[in-house]
Amino acid sequence: MKKIIITSLLFLLFVFSLFGCTANNKKNDKVELVVFAAASMTETMNEIAENYMEEHKGIRIVFNFDSSGTLKTQIQEGAECDAFLSAGQKQMNALDVNHNDKGNDYLASNTRFNLLENKIALVVPENNPKQIISFDQLANSIKGQDIFLSIGSGDVPVGDYALQVLSYYGLDDKKLAKNGKITYGSNAKEITTQISESVVDAGIIYTTDAMSADLEIVDIATDDMCSRAIYPVALIKNSKKSEEGKDFLDYLKSEDAKKIFESVGFTVIK
Repeated sequence: MKKIIITSLLFLLFVFSLFGCTANNKKNDKVELVVFAAASMTETMNEIAENYMEEHKGIRIVFNFDSSGTLKTQIQEGAECDAFLSAGQKQMNALDVNHNDKGNDYLASNTRFNLLENKIALVVPENNPKQIISFDQLANSIKGQDIFLSIGSGDVPVGDYALQVLSYYGLDDKKLAKNGKITYGSNAKEITTQISESVVDAGIIYTTDAMSADLEIVDIATDDMCSRAIYPVALIKNSKKSEEGKDFLDYLKSEDAKKIFESVGFTVIK
């Protein structure tokens, strides 16, 4: 009797192990699409990916969010990546053989397109302690008053736009930083956090980050202050999942994706 029970238990363990292997195989059967995206895209891309994976059960999207400059460098260094969504043309151009003079050729042919436009905003923490109301006022006040401003470094798109704004007003960021008036964030999310936590008196970030963090926008940069914040996207040349990648990029242009992008302040480029 004891022998029969042991045999039965072993049989059941064998059956359960088969089911376990089957489940694991199904999980492993999913195609993993690795997407590098600018940090300012975190919330929107996660939401869009969830919707996409719900409709495409065989796909699993894995994101790497960081500054576009960092992501660009990682791609150049051979990191696994199927698609790149940059917050600036400069970083995408560095990977596009048609837009750089170094022969860098990392993008799949005819897959690059401009997806979104963002706006550059002057944002303040809760209660706006220094009563900053515009770029004009900031430019006049920061020279004399005790104002602490957060911007991105020049090698990330959000920082490049901020530097253009400061240059428009004839302000030298390095001089201001030396005088303790400016701190540099490594990406848009870091600057947004500094504003949210009232570490700084104001920051220059994307409108989408400000809206996502429920921060107060006091001014928007005009086209004469800085260049347009365009977000290009493309497939990576060495990707072995070009069909799946193309389908996902097509989905980013869909009406469902457009609603999500526009809900946080992006303008979808047609």
